[in-house]
Amino acid sequence: MRNTKQLQLKKELRDLYKSLDFVSRNFLNGRRVGKKESEAYYNIYQQLGKAWEFLGLQYRHSEGYKTTRDRNEVCKICGKVKGTRESFYVLPVEGRKRIGVKLLPNSKKVFPTRAKAQIINNALEFYGASLNVSVFNPYKSSLFKKHHDIVVAADRIVTLKERGVEYEIDQHMIRVRVKKRKRMEREFGGFAWEISRKHLKNFPVIFEFDNKHRFVGLTILG
Repeated sequence: MRNTKQLQLKKELRDLYKSLDFVSRNFLNGRRVGKKESEAYYNIYQQLGKAWEFLGLQYRHSEGYKTTRDRNEVCKICGKVKGTRESFYVLPVEGRKRIGVKLLPNSKKVFPTRAKAQIINNALEFYGASLNVSVFNPYKSSLFKKHHDIVVAADRIVTLKERGVEYEIDQHMIRVRVKKRKRMEREFGGFAWEISRKHLKNFPVIFEFDNKHRFVGLTILG
C-alpha cells in the first residue's frame, strides 16, 4: 500500500505547480502591470518557489526519475535533480524534529585521505546544545610526523557538548570529558579496579549494574 504521506505530498506539489503557473502566466509573462504590482507577484512567485523546495525535500521520489533535454535526471513529481545536495530543512515547530537519516560507513575500501573517506561531518546548535555527527570510511594516515603509516578504521562518531561537558560516542567506545584542566596539569587514565579506594572517593561516579553485576550505565554527580 502506498505511503499516505507521499500521496499527500504529491497532491500538494501538483497544487503548488498550478499556483506557480497561474502567477507566472497572468502576472509575470507579457501582461502589462504596474511596477509595485509586478514586484508583489514576483515576491509571491519566489515564496512559492521556496515552498516547492521544502516540499521536494520531503518527497522520497517514489515515482522514479525522468531525463530532461540537458540530460539531467529529475524526479517525475517534485522535479529535484538526482544527486544534488539539499540545502534546506523543514522542522516542525512542536514535537519531534528529524534531520536526515542514520548514516554508517558503507565501504571497506581504504581511501587516500579523510576528506575523501568522509560520508558526513555536520553540526547543529540546538537550544544551546552542540551536536556533531561524523561518519567516514577507512582512510590512510600517519603517526610521528609522517614516519609511521597507519589506516584509520571506519567509524561513526556522535559528539554532544553541553555546559562544558563533552559526550562522545563511536562504534566501540563512549567517552565523557568535563571542562579542560589547566595546561600544566597532567591527565591520567585507568580502570576502576586500578585506582585505590582512597582515590576513588574523589570521583563522584555511581556505577549502575544488574543482578548479575553487568554494567548498564553510570551517573556522574556535578
